[in-house]
Amino acid sequence: MAVEIKTPDQIAKMREAGLVVAAIHAATREAAVPGATTKDLDDVARKVLAEHGAKSNFLGYGGFPATICTSVNEVVVHGIPSSETVLKDGDIISVDAGAIVDGWHGDAAFTAFVGTGHAPELVELSRVTEESMWAGIAAVKNGNRLVDVSRAIETYIRRQPRPATGKYGIIEDYGGHGIGSEMHMDPHLLNYVSRKRGRGPKLVPGFCIAIEPMVSLGTPRTHVLEDDWTVLTDDLTWSSHWEHSVALTEQGPLVLTAVDGGKAKLAELGVTAAPDPLA
Repeated sequence: MAVEIKTPDQIAKMREAGLVVAAIHAATREAAVPGATTKDLDDVARKVLAEHGAKSNFLGYGGFPATICTSVNEVVVHGIPSSETVLKDGDIISVDAGAIVDGWHGDAAFTAFVGTGHAPELVELSRVTEESMWAGIAAVKNGNRLVDVSRAIETYIRRQPRPATGKYGIIEDYGGHGIGSEMHMDPHLLNYVSRKRGRGPKLVPGFCIAIEPMVSLGTPRTHVLEDDWTVLTDDLTWSSHWEHSVALTEQGPLVLTAVDGGKAKLAELGVTAAPDPLA
């Protein structure tokens, strides 16, 4: 397995792309209101990319027909924006977005609540998924192995009180990935520990990874619709998806797609974020 190791200058370019992704997140989160269509959110993302002079790394990828992925309720990931999918009060939606700046990629996702009146287990599902992502990010340390990131994600989820549905399903068939001069690169990052996969590569400065747990309120198993993209849970329980792109530097982890570089959240976890190369 060949892992692309980035120079500080290349990480700075990835930080530029990451900030475009953060801008897409802010704009689409604001637009995710009852009555909006997922196509409306895609239009918002296209506008942000144009304003920043960036390119979409989703549009056309493997034939994908849109700028972002919009996954509503039981859709885990890769939902295709559509003028026919109208957001309703009480829905949850995961928005996955990316950007390319000067050939370097950023990729991140978040789960948002549409309107009001969400069941407590949905709020907790999103919180658990997001916090497990941050636990994984905090494990991005010089000398750790890839499996240490997987273990941190799984351990956080398993230690949480069980939801009313009985369990959290850590999605099995999808996970994180290397990122840099391409959107998806080696290594593949599982969100749980698999003895079959071994320990994975050692984390060294210049190592960049997209960390993205996906968790359901039921089964970890999924299926794909006839469009060859939309992924649903087998039992149709709702799910959450969170993701950040992270670079390991000589000074520690830098969350490329977080506005503050991950400084505040990592500090809560006892980790010092690397300085922002664009500051």
